[in-house]
Amino acid sequence: MSKRALTVSREENFPEWYQAAVRDGDMAETSPVRGCMVIKPWGWGVWERIQAELDARIKETGHENCYFPLFIPMSFIAKEAEHVEGFAKEMAVVTHHRLKNEGGQLVVDPSAKLEEPLIVRPTSETIIGDAFQRWVKSYRDLPLLINQWANVVRWEMRTRLFLRTAEFLWQEGHTAHADRDDAMDETLKMLEVYREFAENVLAMPVVAGEKPANERFPGADNTYSIEAMMQDGKALQAGTSHYLGTHFAKAQNIQFQNREGQLEYCHTTSWGVSTRLIGGVIMTHGDDDGLRMPPRIAPRQIVIVPMLRDKPEDKELLEYCAGLEKELKALGIRVLVDAKPIKSAEKRWNWVRRGAPVIVEIGGRDAAGGNVTYMRRDRLRDGDKVISHTSPRAEFVAAAPVLLDDIQASLYAEAKARLDGNIVTSIKTFDDLQAYFGTASGDDDDDGTFKGWAEVAWSKPEGAALEAIADRLKALKLTIRNAPLNQKPIEGACLFTGDAAIEYVLIGRAY
Repeated sequence: MSKRALTVSREENFPEWYQAAVRDGDMAETSPVRGCMVIKPWGWGVWERIQAELDARIKETGHENCYFPLFIPMSFIAKEAEHVEGFAKEMAVVTHHRLKNEGGQLVVDPSAKLEEPLIVRPTSETIIGDAFQRWVKSYRDLPLLINQWANVVRWEMRTRLFLRTAEFLWQEGHTAHADRDDAMDETLKMLEVYREFAENVLAMPVVAGEKPANERFPGADNTYSIEAMMQDGKALQAGTSHYLGTHFAKAQNIQFQNREGQLEYCHTTSWGVSTRLIGGVIMTHGDDDGLRMPPRIAPRQIVIVPMLRDKPEDKELLEYCAGLEKELKALGIRVLVDAKPIKSAEKRWNWVRRGAPVIVEIGGRDAAGGNVTYMRRDRLRDGDKVISHTSPRAEFVAAAPVLLDDIQASLYAEAKARLDGNIVTSIKTFDDLQAYFGTASGDDDDDGTFKGWAEVAWSKPEGAALEAIADRLKALKLTIRNAPLNQKPIEGACLFTGDAAIEYVLIGRAY
């Protein structure tokens, strides 16, 4: 195999490849705080683009942004028993508010113990519910639609950059409604916002559907998700939307006076996506040369690399590159001239690893001839050969927006073909399921082979019957991902119980 920009390939070791792609793509690094990460400028630029695109969609659907405290009184969490049970093992707790110097060392001051411990925000349903019970008085106040961009803390034991960290960034929407129908419409509307965003902005195809009862958000009546297939066949839950019924409203006393003057409890929802999306983009689109960024979230869509030689003619070359940059910016393209005094080949491969959609290399001959030589990051190679293209400058500039759209579409089409081509539908018994997936082993929950997902019929059991199914799947390190919203006519019996099937569900290994 010819030399690639990363030291490990996806086929050799997908988890190590992922770590190398994040590191060498200059996205993030581990921090001195266990389980947390430092997001570097290129990675932060991706998150900024995600925020901008998604925030616009959230506001278009009528929601307003606000902000709530990082600290939540423990009594708020304790009001909702099912909710606290779901998050109890992951909560970080603040018990004191001061340190003191004792013998030259800083220690916790026992006299500074808080009257009530504070939970570092794992999610905000309880503290936002406390505000809702003050803000909502009448049916005229409904629906109440808010969103916040924030950080949250869940004390994860096994962490991986972007995919699962003790602290991560997200948006969380919270809404209150007069009745179930309006709240359910909101829940599914935001799920559709996530689906459209994932596919049209991240170029990441997903399946939208409902989670089984054992995978619901703690305290929710219904949980829906978008699930994406990574290049190793595992599923990534890329976003969730929850109908919370009146559970949180009753716990927080969120009531309103209806048109007849009677008091009713609100129906509430919550929904969110996080920096986990960045990990999904990396594992959906990356190759053995590093990242491949969809143009719509790339901080720099076109990077111009002048081939400097530390000679007087470098000035003219830089002027040519600056003129090209100005023309591209006038079209609304995010462009950068990388004039760092390092070898152009090194700069080129730095941008290959970062996944810049288009990398332009300009040498003296290009400038003299009025040309542009460039590489498409989505189609960097033909076999082992790196492909470059040369166009007259005016033609390149005129075609640049279409080129970026084509790269966006190309990445989506590649990922969509992978998703559609790797959902097996022929499995009818649990023995067949076990034979197909094999026995998982090792820390990465797989046996090193690509399996994709299985679509199977089931009878939608709940309670003890569902827990028994979950345990059988867990032994194979499998989970039910969701029941797709777009269901085909059901045939046959439940794979697990033999009862008449109600719907199809997707099963796979997951992050």
